[in-house]
Amino acid sequence: NLETGKYERTFNGHSDWVTAIAVTPDGKRVISASYDKTLKLWNLETGKNERTSNSHSVSVTPIAVTPDGKRVISASSDKTLKLWNLETGEDERTFNGHSNSVREVALTPDGKRVISGSDDKTLKLWNLETGKYERTFKGHSGWGWVNAVAVTLDGKWVISASDDKTLKLWNIQTGEDERTFNGHSSSVRAVALTPDGKQVISASDDKTLKLWNLETGEDERTFKGHSGWVHAVALTPDGKRVISASNDNTLKLWNIQTGEEIATFTGEAPFNCCAVAADGVTIVAGESSGRLHFLRLENVE
Repeated sequence: NLETGKYERTFNGHSDWVTAIAVTPDGKRVISASYDKTLKLWNLETGKNERTSNSHSVSVTPIAVTPDGKRVISASSDKTLKLWNLETGEDERTFNGHSNSVREVALTPDGKRVISGSDDKTLKLWNLETGKYERTFKGHSGWGWVNAVAVTLDGKWVISASDDKTLKLWNIQTGEDERTFNGHSSSVRAVALTPDGKQVISASDDKTLKLWNLETGEDERTFKGHSGWVHAVALTPDGKRVISASNDNTLKLWNIQTGEEIATFTGEAPFNCCAVAADGVTIVAGESSGRLHFLRLENVE
């Protein structure tokens, strides 16, 4: 319970850091990815590990579930993306093209294409059904590893976050860099779009989160409270609250309009990832210990 600081369930099974978490659209199952080279499918109610997939040759970093909830796309330090069937665990397709580790993936709202971000400082657009590469997005500079990507609900724009301390807004059809968001003082690790598509929230190694106006690029609000790098961020479906995960061993719940810290949950190890289910009250977060924590939002206004 995030309000009381007491967790309700822990999933054990990974032997190394949990790097990414995704919840199926029906809210019944969770997929986790890890440095132990595996993906695991969990029943959210029972905590049972239903399936393990281990086709990547090295650590699995990001994952994304297709809108129909039937498949998951994963990416890895082996420079590839893979498409998995959630029911069978079958590796259906491999996407090759990046020249360095792939750190993030995001699907377009129609589920037909996937965007990947890599340590090669580029984003790539792929056709999910054919595996065909369609476009490369270049613009991040210096130590410009691409740590995070998100696609707007209309499928027209892509947001990326990088070690070059910036976010960038891209035209998905042309690959053009339309806008750069400057304000963080260190690497930007994660991004999430508000449900109305008008704002984006970012998380950074500078220990803060920032809320940005997507149209103007204005930095509207800064969220301060973590004492360590902020690795991940997720929004509740109503867009009113933000959950952040940090290497200070905490998850924090914030009011997005005021920037107020509402509640904190403290774990036993750094948190690397977090996700919110469609019900808006179920939260899953992954630790560097290999554990997944299951929490619920209760009595939080």
